[in-house]
Amino acid sequence: MEEKAKGPGKTVLRKPGLKKRNPAGRGKYAITGGILLDGTKDMRPQSGKTIFIKGDRIVKIREGSRIPEGYHVIDARGMYVLPGLINMHVHLAGNGKPQKKQKDNEKLVKLIFSNPVSARAAEFLVGHYARIALMSGVTTIRTVGGLRDLDTRLRDQIARGEKDGPRILAANEGISVPGGHMAGSVAAAASSIEEAVSLVCKADRQKVDLIKLMITGGVLDAREKGVPGELKMAPEMIRAVCEKAHALGYKTAAHTESTEGVIQALKNGVDSIEHGAAPTEEMIRLFQEKHAFLTTTLSPALPYALFPREVSHASDTERYNGRIVFDGIVDCAAAALANGIPVALGNDVGCPWVTQYDFWRELVYFRKYTGVSNAFAIHTATLNNALLAGIGDITGSLEEGKCADLIMVEANPLDDLKALRKVRMVMAGGRLYNHPHVKRNRLVDEELDRYL
Repeated sequence: MEEKAKGPGKTVLRKPGLKKRNPAGRGKYAITGGILLDGTKDMRPQSGKTIFIKGDRIVKIREGSRIPEGYHVIDARGMYVLPGLINMHVHLAGNGKPQKKQKDNEKLVKLIFSNPVSARAAEFLVGHYARIALMSGVTTIRTVGGLRDLDTRLRDQIARGEKDGPRILAANEGISVPGGHMAGSVAAAASSIEEAVSLVCKADRQKVDLIKLMITGGVLDAREKGVPGELKMAPEMIRAVCEKAHALGYKTAAHTESTEGVIQALKNGVDSIEHGAAPTEEMIRLFQEKHAFLTTTLSPALPYALFPREVSHASDTERYNGRIVFDGIVDCAAAALANGIPVALGNDVGCPWVTQYDFWRELVYFRKYTGVSNAFAIHTATLNNALLAGIGDITGSLEEGKCADLIMVEANPLDDLKALRKVRMVMAGGRLYNHPHVKRNRLVDEELDRYL
């Protein structure tokens, strides 16, 4: 939402706490005085430029501050302007609240959709969580497992301007197997290849943007030490799902948390590996041969691997396996970067301790544990993520002709990525939100801040 100052056409930032967007929708804006970080790989701070926005697009970026009539001026003096962040691994059904014990998610989802009132409440919460992501500076998300068709429905409502939220690339329900990862909650279980292929066709009718497979188990699925990421989906089913998805024009993403799982996924046609595992020469070769990419997600395993058990409430087995998965993801990301394999960033929003507003932490972990620069982490979470998601011509960088998806922060994130923790302004598709505000979980902040 904007507020005009005494001078005509001037826009100033209101006091924190105001959350509604500009009631007039998109308009004509000139962002002047800010220091630009454009999202490219070798970005450098650029001063003295003005960004002109008309409707949902950046129409020009020019030296100087001469503003034509008709533009609302956003004075960004002393602040940094950069592309909106892109989170490549999101589950909109969860809020990241820490939990003391595992829930029966399958039972809960059945209960939610057993009557229209609770189903409507779930739809509201999914939209609410998406708006929180936007208010934290995330202007695009890629959902990889959700409740029925709520993600595509929300995607379309946001695109039509009916709701506030980030651009959504939606997978809806993932495809799992009986007893497999997230089966019955944010994934549907297929007992046969025919059922798995029919789920791809169902997703196609829902007009999804990608197909998600749950190939291995996760940290909390393992019942013994040393076996996280156990292969659950047969290679023949993986291949059939990928072949059908590709025939219909979709890319495939796969939850994989073991070396065997990654190898089978790549051999059988998966386009992106979500999470990763301890790398081998065969895995690296397959990544390269198949032109696949890795979506690194350090946030969900970190609490299980590093927190004291009295804080994480993890069992001894879960903590042991959490460390295996965390180290595997770190090593996989490092090996991918060293071998020219494209790496995207996501944070598995919805897992315990991973909130809808904390994607910035993933950038901090990426820098801390793989040794990349702050600039490369920002580039990965903006333009590189956009390119890997297939929307690099639309968003991801501050360029003329691209969507006006951008954020403003007070300090230079090239010096300290924690500057992304609080954004002063968000613009998504040309819609302006001043002083976006989210309600933070004090316990999550206190515990996770120890690992920055």
